[in-house]
Amino acid sequence: MPLGELPYDRLEPLVRHYLSTEEDESTAELIQRMRAAKRRGWLTRSELEAVCYWKSPRVIGHIRANTPGQIRSATRVALRTRSERLRLENLTQLKGVSVPMASAVLMLLNPKRYGVIDIRVWQLLHELGTIKQNASGVGFGFNNWYQYLMIIRYLAKKLNVTARNIERALFLAHQGESTGPVIQVDHLFDEVNHSLLSRRIWNEKERSSPDKSSSRTLRFHCLLSHSFYRLPLVLLCYVESK
Repeated sequence: MPLGELPYDRLEPLVRHYLSTEEDESTAELIQRMRAAKRRGWLTRSELEAVCYWKSPRVIGHIRANTPGQIRSATRVALRTRSERLRLENLTQLKGVSVPMASAVLMLLNPKRYGVIDIRVWQLLHELGTIKQNASGVGFGFNNWYQYLMIIRYLAKKLNVTARNIERALFLAHQGESTGPVIQVDHLFDEVNHSLLSRRIWNEKERSSPDKSSSRTLRFHCLLSHSFYRLPLVLLCYVESK
């Protein structure tokens, strides 16, 4: 994503400029809901689905392909282990759970220690020179996530806020310093083509006269496209007449 000329030569002043400790209402409610999962030590399928709807609703079909037992087993290990690598590996073994989705699960469970990794904030960090590799932010792995985690935890400790606060500030900074709209191919799951979903939603035959001498078939096709950036769904409808 093209960024405007950043008015800061270091990361910390930029974060301070956009920093806020106020959480949006829907996220705060979900964090509250996830406290039960944290106490229990594992997630139910409905809880994982709630995270999915918050982070990336388009992959809900993949999330639902996991059995409750698989979700319970993977999330139990993820919540119990002290190894960040094992934590991430166990979450991402679930269908539909990419590194960004796993980071969302962890943030919603523990916003003090975790933030969501996102292509936008990664590109901003790269633009600032804070990170040097994977400029595009495509195909996050453990090393990318762990480096990002260390950065936001460092700033969170220094500024006496949560990791989620730092992540949100970086997101807002990217938004504030951007020069234009993003058109980014979805990349969470290589095995699925997320660039376009097509569904026929209506097919009606309309007779123009009682003797049925002519007819017109209206076919409405909706092309639903969703970018990685949580932009609104783009609805492109067209009509074929014959």
